[in-house]
Amino acid sequence: MNLEEMQQQAIEIRDLYDELNRRDCRVWRTADFMLGFVGDVGDLAKLVMAEDGAREVPGGRTALEHELADCLWSVLILSHLHDVDLADAFRRTMTELKASITAQLAGPGEPT
Repeated sequence: MNLEEMQQQAIEIRDLYDELNRRDCRVWRTADFMLGFVGDVGDLAKLVMAEDGAREVPGGRTALEHELADCLWSVLILSHLHDVDLADAFRRTMTELKASITAQLAGPGEPT
């Protein structure tokens, strides 16, 4: 599955959540997605620590995979809501980081 397909599937799930949340008269706004993401990142941090043996958390590897997918879903939805071409932004950012790190590794006066 490529990034575009993942984003489309994420949007479909968001639309289903919207339909479900309309029953409760409260559709999530952008800030709600961001707060949900922050909560998921906190859960992910605990699961990564558990995977590294630093704490006990139920669910094991399956919970870690689920939380990583939840976090990716949030990023895909936030990029959609803010009209960010995530693939392009990722490529640009990785190119910038590679150039910066390569320059730092080369050190002063050494060719990059």
